[in-house]
Amino acid sequence: MSRKVGNKVVLIGVGAVGISYAYSMLNQGHCDELVLIDLNRKRAEGEARDLRHGMPYAPTPAQIYVGDYTDCADADIVCICAGVPQRSGETRLDLIDNNLRVFHSIVTAVMNSGFDGIFLVATNPVDVLSYATWRFSGLPKERVIGSGTILDSARFCVCLGNEFDVASWSVDAMMMGEHGDSVIAVWSSATIAGVPLKEILEQNEQGKARMEKIYNTVRNAAYEIIEAKGSTSYGIGMALSRISKAILHNQSVVLPVSALLNGEFGQENVYIGVPAVINRQGAVRVINKRLDEEEAAQFEASAKLLKSYQQKVDDFLGALD
Repeated sequence: MSRKVGNKVVLIGVGAVGISYAYSMLNQGHCDELVLIDLNRKRAEGEARDLRHGMPYAPTPAQIYVGDYTDCADADIVCICAGVPQRSGETRLDLIDNNLRVFHSIVTAVMNSGFDGIFLVATNPVDVLSYATWRFSGLPKERVIGSGTILDSARFCVCLGNEFDVASWSVDAMMMGEHGDSVIAVWSSATIAGVPLKEILEQNEQGKARMEKIYNTVRNAAYEIIEAKGSTSYGIGMALSRISKAILHNQSVVLPVSALLNGEFGQENVYIGVPAVINRQGAVRVINKRLDEEEAAQFEASAKLLKSYQQKVDDFLGALD
C-alpha cells in the first residue's frame, strides 16, 4: 500500500467485537485507513471486501485492507480485539491465563514493527490485559487504554433513561472499577439535568430496590446477551469507536476507560475503569472525582481484586526472564 495519509487504525482480531468496531468506525467516518489482521486471513479478506462494498454509502472514503504486523509501524491506533472469547457461565477474569499468552505474542509483534501510537484494548479481562499490554509494550501509560467501564456506563445510562423516560444521552451517570462482577454504580453523582437521581429514588420506599434492580441489570447484561446470542458485539464496537474518535480528533473528552492509576482514588499501579481525559496523546489525565464512603470502599475492593490478577502478568514476565 501507499504511504499513510490521514488517520490510520489497525484492528487485530476480526471476530464479532472486532468487526463491529470496524463497521462502526467506517459508518461514522473516523479513519482514513483501516487495516485488518487476523490469524484466519481468508476470513479477514472476506470481511474487508464486504466492508469495501459499503463505501459508496459511508460518510467519508476509507482504504480497507488486510495486512500484517508491519502495517502497525505508522498506525495511530492499534485496537486489539483478538483472544479467547467469554463463554456462557464464565466470568471475564476466567479468561486471563490463555489470553496472556496471546497478548504477549501480539504486543511483541506490534512493537517490533516500530509502532509508536496508542493501544486500545478490548479483549477480556480488559483491565488486566490493558496492564499486560502496558507492561509488554514499554509504552507510556497514557498510550495504553482499555475499554474499561465505557460499555457498563452506557448500559447504566440506558437503564436510567428507561426508568425516568428520558433519552439515554441526557443521563449523566457512570460505572467505575472492574469491567466485571465488582463493577460499581456511582449513584452519588448520577444526574439528569443536574437533578440527583439517588435523592429522587431514595424518596420512594421502593427506591433502594429500584437502584439494586438497575445495578443488577447493568452488571448481568453481558451474561444474558452471551446466553442469548453467543457474544456481545455491537455495544462494545460502538463504544470502542467513541474512544477512537476522541483520540483521532483530539477531543479531550472525559470517558470511563481503563487507565493506570498513580495515586488517584488512593490506588497505585492498577489498570481500572475510571473517568479520564482522552485526546491525541491518549488517556492524559484521570479525573479524581469524589466518591461517597460506600462507593470508595467498593472501588478499593475492586482494585484489590484486579491487582491480584495483575500479579499473573508480573509472574508471566518473571518466568520469561
